[in-house]
Amino acid sequence: MNDTYDVLIVGGGLVGASLAIALDGSGLSVALAEAAAPRVDLQPSYDERNLALARASLNALEALGVLDARSPATPIRRIHVSRRGDFGAVRLDHGELGLPAFGAVMPARELGNALLRRLDACTSLARLAPAQAIAIAIEAGADAVSVRLRLGDAEREVRARLLVGADGTESFVRSAFGIGAERHDYAQSAFVTTLTTERPLDGTAYERFTDSGPVALLPLGERRAGLVLSVPAEEAPRVASLDDEAFLAFVHERFGWRAGRFSRPGKRKPYPLARLLAERTTAPRTVLVGNAAQTVHPLGAQGFNLGLRDALTLAELLREAQAAATDPGAADLLARHVERRAGDRHATTSFSDDLVRLMGNDVLPLRLARSLGFHVLDRFPPLKRRFALRGMGWRGDVSTLGLMR
Repeated sequence: MNDTYDVLIVGGGLVGASLAIALDGSGLSVALAEAAAPRVDLQPSYDERNLALARASLNALEALGVLDARSPATPIRRIHVSRRGDFGAVRLDHGELGLPAFGAVMPARELGNALLRRLDACTSLARLAPAQAIAIAIEAGADAVSVRLRLGDAEREVRARLLVGADGTESFVRSAFGIGAERHDYAQSAFVTTLTTERPLDGTAYERFTDSGPVALLPLGERRAGLVLSVPAEEAPRVASLDDEAFLAFVHERFGWRAGRFSRPGKRKPYPLARLLAERTTAPRTVLVGNAAQTVHPLGAQGFNLGLRDALTLAELLREAQAAATDPGAADLLARHVERRAGDRHATTSFSDDLVRLMGNDVLPLRLARSLGFHVLDRFPPLKRRFALRGMGWRGDVSTLGLMR
């Protein structure tokens, strides 16, 4: 049994699985340590959320062979952004801006299914599951990281020239290296569910801001829609206890009636919302990606898209290193990854955080400024196009897999 790999990915969620797939066929020996057995109903990140995939993410997932006819993705052709109590709105239409669809909406569980099918087809991947990292060690100047894994009742020592922490917000890899993290509790909880709309959304995604938090409505085809409803944390227990009829009335109170009457809400539970930024994303022969590196507010649907861009950039650098027969865990490779990701990481996390604070403030001067901003952005196509392109994932140093085509 092989106990030494070029790359060990700890974390088999959406980002970790995507990285493993992106490295398939690279010539590198890769192992993926998954906390749960590889069944979609056991993966903690393959839940009932509906993901808004940016165009760059769709491009990459299609190029990697993840998305196919069995992958139900609903195109986002229009975006409508507004705030209750402010005048004006921002309306983006892909046809008017000369852009392909802005992205697509896909249930996280279905993306998980697609990733698992593609992982099954990988020819050079060792899958260790269920496996939990319990200890990490590296000696100064060593050419590999040593990771102790718990696999059921047994333990196993694995060595890797590069360790990738893709193990989520409460990352063991991050804490094992003593990497601190800046945390901010938004004092909000998000309810994630689906519902049926009286009128078809027809490819329109809505983002509606209110004093109590944002509400997003995402198209899922036919008249089904994904809902993300944020509420103050202290209200979450009350909202969770509402029956279907009362819950739908609450949603209408917050969102309005643009899509007609809502019906048939799905299962729902609150998720606490917080922001986390790792103080650094590398350690000796180690790199953090996805939520282990940064966890953002779901506003703007940037979390998975940002993490996927981490993975794609890393895969690109590792493939280049393999082609040049250089060390995949070399300090200069990790430094290049930090440099290439810095602009996108800073801009995206800052934008998400600033937007939450800006849209949640109800003072009159700010309301007037927001309304003026909506008015200006909505009436200048070049500005709208630039805004749309950034939201589509074409920001900073983009991996070739995600480029426009």
